[in-house]
Amino acid sequence: MANFTDPGANEDQYEDAFEDIPMASQMDLKSALDDCNVALSLFLNNKFSEALDLLRPWSKDSMYHALGYSTMHAMQAAMTFEQHDILAAIATLKEALQTCQKSRFRKRNSVMESLSLLILKRGADQLTEEEMHAEMCYAECLLQKAALTLVQDENMINFIKGGIKIRTSYNIYRECQQIVQMTQDRVKTDVYCQFEGGVKLGIGAFNLMLSLLPLRILRLLEFIGFSGNRDLGLTLLREGATTHSLRAILSVLTLLMYQTYITVVLGGGEGNLQEAESLLEPYLKKYPNGSIIMFYGARISILKGNFEMAQVKFEECIAAQAEWRQIHHLCYWELMWSNSFQQQWLEAYRYADLLCKESRWSQAIYTFQKAAILSMLPEKEVKQTSENVEELFRLVESLKQRFAGKSIPTEKFAIRKARRYMSPTPVKLVLPPLEMMYIWNGFAILGKRADLTENMLVTIEKAETELQKNPKEPAEYQVDDESLVQLLKGLCLKHLGRYLQAELCLNQVIQNEKRIRYDHYLVPYAHYEMGMLHKGQGEWEKAKRAIETAKNNYKDYSMESRLHFRIHAALNSLNTSNQDHP
Repeated sequence: MANFTDPGANEDQYEDAFEDIPMASQMDLKSALDDCNVALSLFLNNKFSEALDLLRPWSKDSMYHALGYSTMHAMQAAMTFEQHDILAAIATLKEALQTCQKSRFRKRNSVMESLSLLILKRGADQLTEEEMHAEMCYAECLLQKAALTLVQDENMINFIKGGIKIRTSYNIYRECQQIVQMTQDRVKTDVYCQFEGGVKLGIGAFNLMLSLLPLRILRLLEFIGFSGNRDLGLTLLREGATTHSLRAILSVLTLLMYQTYITVVLGGGEGNLQEAESLLEPYLKKYPNGSIIMFYGARISILKGNFEMAQVKFEECIAAQAEWRQIHHLCYWELMWSNSFQQQWLEAYRYADLLCKESRWSQAIYTFQKAAILSMLPEKEVKQTSENVEELFRLVESLKQRFAGKSIPTEKFAIRKARRYMSPTPVKLVLPPLEMMYIWNGFAILGKRADLTENMLVTIEKAETELQKNPKEPAEYQVDDESLVQLLKGLCLKHLGRYLQAELCLNQVIQNEKRIRYDHYLVPYAHYEMGMLHKGQGEWEKAKRAIETAKNNYKDYSMESRLHFRIHAALNSLNTSNQDHP
């Protein structure tokens, strides 16, 4: 495995070379872009070390080499979540920013002088291509450094610093967009088109990501200068994806992330898989063994409900390279869920266990998942694993971490659920892996397969019968557990087209509102699911009323922000549906 923990690794051998390079031999912009294209191809072909080796010698003298080199370190840090990797990536990004700031690249009379003032003084047409690209590279490095600053430490100072950097990056992108708008008549050289592609990526990604935020947050951000227009964001990213720009693949990957993850976890599970497949197809042909490309191909299979094919593809992705094991961890996570959808609990446990042993992303969630999955197995099979389910649940709280100064919501949820095992006489959770499956919107994926949904319904109904026959002791958890079972049962019935029965289940959760002791999140989520049930039957007004009830009548419950993301997506979808069906 490559060692990326030291941003200065093997740099000593290059130190003298940097000092000895005469000004005449400095790399020009076109050559730098060509080099970065080669490095990108190496990267997409799993040749991560070779890509870094190509970029490193010029990373202190060429803005694009600096950007590429630091971006790979930032990706490494984002995937490992290890503190030393984060610090190393921040160090390389700091160097990259310094490279972009060099006088021959980024022309500023003072630290405070904005690009817009520079444009006013000299005119957009007077800016050199190097100056334009330096702004773009600076904004990209600054944004990455801001993101890593947010996770580096949990103190408020870093949080504020990160926020300021993000706003600065956003403003630079907007100024770069102004340059594009003011130079439409300029001769569009390949170098200029590369700049234009960067603007589409930056403005597109900012607009798309901001548009996902609940309206009350978005209005606050718009007040301080941000904007979030989803249609504009998607349009720009799609345009960027079709160019021959160095950043075309980044536009593609952003769209793939949106269509295969963000719309599923934070939306209604309605990602545009046709677009995702279309975007991925040329890269699957060009990089058939590229692990990042293979990963998204497998993810699309998961979302189509073809779990068996997805598992084969994920295994192939794992076998394709061993240098960046963090990509393996992404595959383990997907394989854990794929096996869970099929109720192959022993296999699902195997991947949860691998995540516990190898990945640092969220040990609390991985450990909770492992314990939850084991709780679905017969006691005899659990003993063969040498695991103790109760001890694993007790361990969860000690593994929590903080992100941007705050606890991670899914970790908080897992910790709260696991506390039932802290007493000398633990009260077992009911269907914990299915509850977590719902939190990750997994039933929207499971629902693609009627056979597996039927099987899951049988499991849920067994738990329902068990609760009725053997009420909980102490009784304080009884209504909570019954309500959870009804919510999960309602979801399965909805996906099986048994709408009336699904509505009865969801109504039962809503009617239990005053009797639920701990899992208060179940009621607003049940209202939301009732809205989605009506939406699926074309009952737009009923759907909107139910979803608005979830939005306006409840607060301070578990996973509240996640539900508000889903509500925001659902209401947007309903508004579109109303326009299409007046």
